[in-house]
Amino acid sequence: MSKFKQLYKPLLDRAQWQAPEETALEGTGFGHWLLEPDSLSRRFQRHCEHFTVSLIEQTRIHKSQLSDDERALIGDVDCLLRKVVLMGDGIPWVFARTLIPASTLTGQESDLEQLGEMPLGLRVFTDRSARRDALVVANVGTCTDPLWARRSRLWINEKPLLVAELFLEAAPVYAKESQSWN
Repeated sequence: MSKFKQLYKPLLDRAQWQAPEETALEGTGFGHWLLEPDSLSRRFQRHCEHFTVSLIEQTRIHKSQLSDDERALIGDVDCLLRKVVLMGDGIPWVFARTLIPASTLTGQESDLEQLGEMPLGLRVFTDRSARRDALVVANVGTCTDPLWARRSRLWINEKPLLVAELFLEAAPVYAKESQSWN
């Protein structure tokens, strides 16, 4: 699984994030996937028999390792860094990198550190207070062979976390029939 960190983390690092309305996603077959306001994990579960999460890395990082735009979204704080691959029927669909501020890992949300291979989205979006904002997208591939990513801030009990997701080549987002899937 370290190949995911070597291949895909650099793509997320150099993503040129844009507001969705700047990318003409509306009406495209993949746009509704990138704009999904609810749990991506829950949505993926409807497109396979076995949805799994493979934990690649989970470690605490110092606030100095955050980029300026990450600090602007979640604060100048130490974080728990979590990297996973979401898979449908054993096929990698998404590489995800999550930053959870230490201040978010308090009270009810202290369990976020113990997720292991449980999907983050399933935990976050079971809470009524959960919401998503600051959604941006990027094509980190080419015009003819796009590879889409999105980054958004999630809130749970008014505590932030930042999730960046890279939709891999085999993800349902790229399937022609995905246009009619919900």
